[in-house]
Amino acid sequence: MKRRHFIGAMALGTGGLAVGWSVWPAQQRLMPSTPLPTMASQPAFNGWVRIGEDDRVTVVMARSEMGQGSHTGLAMLLADELDARWDQVHIEQAPIDDIYNNQSAAVDGLPFHPDNQGQLKRTAQFLTGKTMREFGLMMTGGSSSIKDLWLPMREAGASARAMLAQAAALQWQVPVEDIVIGNGVVSHVSGKSARLGELATLASQQPRPEKVSLKTPAQFKLIGRPVPRIETLDKVNGRAIFSSDVRPPGLLFACIGMNPEVGGTYQSLDDTLVKTMPGIKKVLAVPELYGSTTAVAVVAQTTYQAMKGLRKLPVEWCPGKATDLSDATVQKSFKEALDSKSGFTYFSEGDADGVIAASNKLVTAEYSAPYLAHATMEPLSCTVWFKDASAQVWASTQITDLARHVVAKVLGISSDKVKLHLTLLGGGFGRRLEMDVIAQAAFIAKACEGTPVQALWDRTQDLQHDFYRPAAASRFTAALDDNGQLTAWHNLSTSQAVLPQILSRLFSLPAAGPDKTTAEGAFDQAYEWPNAKISHCAVDLPIPVGFWRSVGHSHQAFFKESFVDEVAHAAGQDALAFRLSLLKNHPRHVKVLQTVAEKCGWRNTAYKAPDGSQRAMGLALHESFGSIVAQVVEVSVLQEKIKVHRVWCVIDCGTAVNPDLIAQQMEGSVAYALSAAFFGRIQLNKGRVQQSNFHDYQVLRLPDMPTVETFIMASDATPEGVGEPGTPPVAPAVANAVFTLTGQRLRSLPFALSTATA
Repeated sequence: MKRRHFIGAMALGTGGLAVGWSVWPAQQRLMPSTPLPTMASQPAFNGWVRIGEDDRVTVVMARSEMGQGSHTGLAMLLADELDARWDQVHIEQAPIDDIYNNQSAAVDGLPFHPDNQGQLKRTAQFLTGKTMREFGLMMTGGSSSIKDLWLPMREAGASARAMLAQAAALQWQVPVEDIVIGNGVVSHVSGKSARLGELATLASQQPRPEKVSLKTPAQFKLIGRPVPRIETLDKVNGRAIFSSDVRPPGLLFACIGMNPEVGGTYQSLDDTLVKTMPGIKKVLAVPELYGSTTAVAVVAQTTYQAMKGLRKLPVEWCPGKATDLSDATVQKSFKEALDSKSGFTYFSEGDADGVIAASNKLVTAEYSAPYLAHATMEPLSCTVWFKDASAQVWASTQITDLARHVVAKVLGISSDKVKLHLTLLGGGFGRRLEMDVIAQAAFIAKACEGTPVQALWDRTQDLQHDFYRPAAASRFTAALDDNGQLTAWHNLSTSQAVLPQILSRLFSLPAAGPDKTTAEGAFDQAYEWPNAKISHCAVDLPIPVGFWRSVGHSHQAFFKESFVDEVAHAAGQDALAFRLSLLKNHPRHVKVLQTVAEKCGWRNTAYKAPDGSQRAMGLALHESFGSIVAQVVEVSVLQEKIKVHRVWCVIDCGTAVNPDLIAQQMEGSVAYALSAAFFGRIQLNKGRVQQSNFHDYQVLRLPDMPTVETFIMASDATPEGVGEPGTPPVAPAVANAVFTLTGQRLRSLPFALSTATA
């Protein structure tokens, strides 16, 4: 397992292993290495689908559902090719197997510009995909679920469909080409027909076809339609199980309190009083595990008893590496990096430095963004039952096989002795890619062997011991000629790098080359700069950082799209026209921009709304996770408060598997991005995070949620990411609208209008 995760992590971080690998054939993703467990009335056709005698179509799900709708979208792919009815479809958790590994997330993480279609990129993508198939992770992230399983799910459904047709032809003694399957019924022109379940057993015994014919878009019956979400009813009636809902018999509850200083350690505790409190079973010191801060845990019969005991527990903490770190220290390190370092250049075109040095008209600006917490609605929890040298785990995780491995390692048993039950995730956004609470739960369960224990974090622990979206700063210089045309673009940004920390705390590996996620959103855009140099300088700080929704795009889009507007204004050009002039060879981006302008009735000056308020529009365009998103926001300002009234969002994400899911993700992205733009900030003082709950780490409230109109570009291309691409353009669109309305430039997040620079 260590070797597998070493290779998988190297593929994730560097794009794969190349030596001798290209001569190996690509591996199939249809049949698992170990067949699915036998169920007499629900035979398996391959690694992705069972069909029961009662007509139940069970789709084996290898991705986590954290609100993004992936279970629905993925099941649609298989059910459409199978020609099953949607009301027949149910979900079963996938076992741990290589066919379920996520290939696309690592392939998309390669540091290539989207316009680069050269042989080196194609080879790297091919090798990375093969590597992740063999040694990767069963990961949900990177807006990759639908994209990664677009073909495997469809091929699994088509294969089962072909086997059903073979069974019907055999049973009825007719040519297989005369068999028709539709709406969950197998039929023949003679009038013979059968339900899927009636043929399931015989069909599962037929030879699996070596090749299958997939439907054309014109033949789709489910794909492209707003099919209801598969888990909605369970969420409405309370049957849905999240991590903190798990209740095995005899369950104990462990509340965890960590050193309030980031990375601080433990010195001593006095459990004399707490042990005498009602319901208290055990008091433990919990070491640093997979990046967690040293902690203590109180185990009790109820959550309330454990919480009360934890509050009464005297603990002496020791300071850690971050004890001298505060916001001012972070900003100082960023300034030093921007002033003295050139960084790693991710994109270069022409001679930007030379053109800028010779230019008579320069536009300059600096931007900044703070650390951000994930603030998922469900705080972290995990349940582990360690008994008879084996374990059961109930977890809401984005990496199921790694979670199983972590529990096994902490307990000192082999991974095959760990059964992981994947629950629904009460939000993820990258936070549940981490293993800290899972490792803590295993450690506590080992101390309570024989009894299931649920480890719980309260909101304060969740906010003060997150793996944060890195704070960042960015410096821009653009050159214009005498006609107001852009001649050069120079950008240097700085922040901590996420990937080196991930490799270290999850895999005990050193960093492997530059971290593409630090500069994504800055260098990998479609704008046709005549001369450009885009670089990033990574700084090393003792603050834990991790993947946050849209990762580097979350702040780099704000920097880049705000400065695009600044340059357009300096050039005396309309923001829309200026962008279009830089996209002459990118028709998809042009179409997205033109569509959003048409839908909103684009205006480049302030105007009066029907209610008498002064309003303005702001525009942003950004490409991330394979999708192109353009957004226009309409804002007003009253008593130094920014109000976003409407958001028009146009997305080109390839084939729209389920338009409703896409619209939901765009709406959720807007809410998440506005929360960060208006309120999001993690502040540090002497190594301690100052925010502790939603009173000082606010999220957007319902009265402030704007109307969001989503328009999806028609496409037959392979589906691209949806869960994250709607987040990056929001903040710059708001900032650009505020400038049009007030003349003030908002160059720092979160927005503070009264201190903005005109």
